[in-house]
Amino acid sequence: MEEYPNKQATENLDDPPNSRLFVVTSRSITEDELREGFSAFGDIQGVWVVKDKQTKESKGICYVKFAKSSQACLAMEEMHGKVLMEGTKPCKVFIAQSRSSTRHRDVEDEELTRIFVMIPKTFSEEDLKDTFKEYGDIEYCVIIKNKFTGESKGLGYVRYYKPSQAAIAIENCDKTYRAILAEPRTKATVTEDYSAGAPRGDYMGGGDSMNQYAFPMADPGNYQVMDYRSNDFTRCLMMSTRAALTQEQIFALFDIIPGMEYCELQRDAYGMSKGHALIRYSNLGSAVYAKEKLNGFEYPPGNRLVVNFVDDGDDRSSPVGRMAMQFVATQMMSAVWNGPSTSQVMKPPGFSPISPMSRVQTDVNLPPLKKLAPPDSKTKERLFVVFSPSPLPPDVLEDVFCRFGSLIEVHLVPGRKVGYMKYADKQCADEAMAALHGRVVNGVKMKVMLADPPREESHKRPRTY
Repeated sequence: MEEYPNKQATENLDDPPNSRLFVVTSRSITEDELREGFSAFGDIQGVWVVKDKQTKESKGICYVKFAKSSQACLAMEEMHGKVLMEGTKPCKVFIAQSRSSTRHRDVEDEELTRIFVMIPKTFSEEDLKDTFKEYGDIEYCVIIKNKFTGESKGLGYVRYYKPSQAAIAIENCDKTYRAILAEPRTKATVTEDYSAGAPRGDYMGGGDSMNQYAFPMADPGNYQVMDYRSNDFTRCLMMSTRAALTQEQIFALFDIIPGMEYCELQRDAYGMSKGHALIRYSNLGSAVYAKEKLNGFEYPPGNRLVVNFVDDGDDRSSPVGRMAMQFVATQMMSAVWNGPSTSQVMKPPGFSPISPMSRVQTDVNLPPLKKLAPPDSKTKERLFVVFSPSPLPPDVLEDVFCRFGSLIEVHLVPGRKVGYMKYADKQCADEAMAALHGRVVNGVKMKVMLADPPREESHKRPRTY
């Protein structure tokens, strides 16, 4: 496979990091056509078409190297799913993994949107946001604090909505911030308890030493789950969910109970949701009330939440402290058991997501439901869908994609985060792709593209087992 023409060309392929694209396109696309199609996004330092060793024909796989990572990220965002030349299939564009990487996949978008920065200890989260908002829309900012004193450690995270925004921030912000892409620690290296004052995991290494900017990710295994039946009430809660909920949905849900001071969705080393969130309230009463009201609550409908108390680090060894805690808990439990029903509590003014709803939650203006096409209908178009962080259930996908008409069936690939939607009418498929590509349904982001045509039938003898 002739990937790069000479050894010298490979020396700077990962300088700067994430500046090289991996492109899957039609075999007929040439190097010059690739260069012309991607040159609008920045200075291209090299284009390589992967060819078969024997036939020297293109395999439909290419690499495009930019001078800056922000240029590569912007090209990925704009060109993914686009057609380079008329009559060819839409190309798939990803940030290529480092040449030294041992991973067997290319870089996910979610890994490229969060940056780690060094900031003055006087900075508030609002100061941090004001400083970095000029580079793009910010999803959230977090300042890392000492878990004992609550003081800032002069370190923080900024998460953008797009990889290109994070890359522009790293390239253009004041160098004193020493901005880099965040590298979350893996589960195996987490050794400290979670600090409510340090939303992304407390700073490791002791004192003010840097330890390679490495931070642990919180994990349910690091928390001591408390047994409320033996009066172990705390101000911290751990919520578990099987559905893919976003940080915003969890925040809105637990913010119904007054006194919430912290809420964080736990993510793995690749930025994917672990299905757990840590919530802390300013007072014991609010935590007890939230636990009793939301444990077992179905959100979205059909997904039952599990909410437990976890150790919040407070000292409860003194008899007076335990008596006060038990008194507050008893009062709140009485209010829960004798107060209004959960359905009444869950309907504050102006808050609709918790009230009874359809099983599909999205900001897309969906058409009304339409009947499926007959199962024996001829497939005129197939859509290829990539889900992040996990696939939606088939019945939900059918509910969403049938609204554009002529949907034959939904097929999820076992063990993978992808699926196919088969349509009996090409226009209906095009309308579904235009409406749903890049959108979020029930907390799951979908990339919707035209699927490659089915491969030709093999002439090999079929297996007989």
